[in-house]
Amino acid sequence: MASRGAASRALIAGAIGTLFLLPAHGSGQDSLSVACADLSSISPLEDLTRCAEQGQVSAQFNLAVKYWTGIGIPRDDTEAVRWYKSAAEQGLALAQVSLGFIYSTGDGVLEDDSHAARWYRLAAEQGVASAQLDLGRMYANGMGVRKDDREAVRWYRLAAAQGSAGAQVSLGLMYSTGEGVPEDLVVAYMWCSLSAAQGNEVARESKDRIEGQMTREQIAQAQRLSREWIATHP
Repeated sequence: MASRGAASRALIAGAIGTLFLLPAHGSGQDSLSVACADLSSISPLEDLTRCAEQGQVSAQFNLAVKYWTGIGIPRDDTEAVRWYKSAAEQGLALAQVSLGFIYSTGDGVLEDDSHAARWYRLAAEQGVASAQLDLGRMYANGMGVRKDDREAVRWYRLAAAQGSAGAQVSLGLMYSTGEGVPEDLVVAYMWCSLSAAQGNEVARESKDRIEGQMTREQIAQAQRLSREWIATHP
């Protein structure tokens, strides 16, 4: 559990460097609202708390990150989850993904795959590729949801189209075994090749294995499809 917990904290902490500052809700923005919108996870605890309690979604998320990672304060999982939920319930996709990961690993909360699937779904429906990938995995493995290979393929495909290497290899493997889709080694090779090009080692090994089952003509067709996909997804 310790290693999974460390991984989840590292994942969420990694988002800190890419946080976008959300504008304050409402039509009027006085000086207090603007100050709240400009806060980050390294801002003083009292400022973040004040703004979070006013319902500022960016402050709620940044306060959750602060508690979760212990940035300048003692770490407090209970407070972190509380504020992640507040931001997630306002529709912040990054908070929804964070909660999905927390519930799937059981770090700071009781592990609950059904809760994880719920939060991943909300973020996935907003187009977040990492959430689409994780939701696909939950359907593929029957974790928190009824096992459904077709649903897994649907979510993998959405994430793969956004360039997710993990989703691309997962989709390729589904095509290679005919799970959720008709078996198609050409398409399987294409997706694994695209993922391998991004450095995914599982994809590289899978591509080599699939290639051993293909004819020269099929390999050439798969390589052409890969080039065409790359050309249309700069």
